[in-house]
Amino acid sequence: MNVLVVHAHPDPESFVSAACRSVLAGLGRTGHQVRTIDLHAEGFDPVFDADEHRRHLEPGAAPELAAHVEALRWCHTLVLVYPTWWSAQPALMKGWFDRVWVRGVAWDLPPGSNRIRPLLRNVKRIVVVTTHGSSKSINSIEGEAGKRTVTRSLRLMCHPRCRTRWWAFYGVDRDDAAKRAAFLERIETRAAGL
Repeated sequence: MNVLVVHAHPDPESFVSAACRSVLAGLGRTGHQVRTIDLHAEGFDPVFDADEHRRHLEPGAAPELAAHVEALRWCHTLVLVYPTWWSAQPALMKGWFDRVWVRGVAWDLPPGSNRIRPLLRNVKRIVVVTTHGSSKSINSIEGEAGKRTVTRSLRLMCHPRCRTRWWAFYGVDRDDAAKRAAFLERIETRAAGL
């Protein structure tokens, strides 16, 4: 299986970055082919600018995103690792969706149709590894916008039987080192089981 891990956190010493390392350690035990995109480390520009907006109905991403497009088309499992900020993905991850999941990559709009056609049939699983400062109940009250983006938008551009997994650490701002360590161990084990 081909696994693409996309990571978005500005601090390589953060808990989210540690979670990414745990995921990669688990995947390293599987024999799967793994590629990693660290959006902050590569200086990814999340801005969907006016020129891209004018061309958004033309097929294809900006030329500088060719490696991202190729990796997305290559993978069977997509693992997104990011902190949940303001109830959703951070701007860098959202910008990756905006700029890479474009017409001709993630979807198409056939002539005369008013329904988009999914193109990422290769993606059969999306796994999200994220942290939340607040509890699960608070996130439910807020509507879990980030989870909805993945399950109701991204997933629909993938294989018809694409499954999603949500590996979240709730209450990260209040929990202690032991609970954090247990979460890292748990997601490493889960990643090894993919």
